[in-house]
Amino acid sequence: MAQRAGWRCEYCLIHEEDAGFPHQVDHILSRKHGGSTSFENLAYACVICNRYKGSDVASIEPQTGEAIRIFDPRRDRWTDHFRIHGAVIEPNSKIASATVLLLRMNAPERILERGLLQILGRYPRR
Repeated sequence: MAQRAGWRCEYCLIHEEDAGFPHQVDHILSRKHGGSTSFENLAYACVICNRYKGSDVASIEPQTGEAIRIFDPRRDRWTDHFRIHGAVIEPNSKIASATVLLLRMNAPERILERGLLQILGRYPRR
């Protein structure tokens, strides 16, 4: 699984070597909701993304109150939903907006970390 993900979190793209803690296996659809422990339902996630995601599969869009599913690394292509602008992960879709919000991808400390990693050539710039 780590190799399939390039040793990067499949949500925020941080490399395991730069995360401080080993990445974890995330059940995209949690076992609590009937998800299996099959290769097709597992994602490689950093501790922070995995903690904020928990067993959630959707988030509420703040302005409309609409439930929006979050990014699914087995079903969606990262570049179809997100882009990197500076050290900020910008959403290109409702799915990405819900994911960025739920996983707190652009919390100040996460932006700072990505910016430092970009300077070191350890995080994508685009």
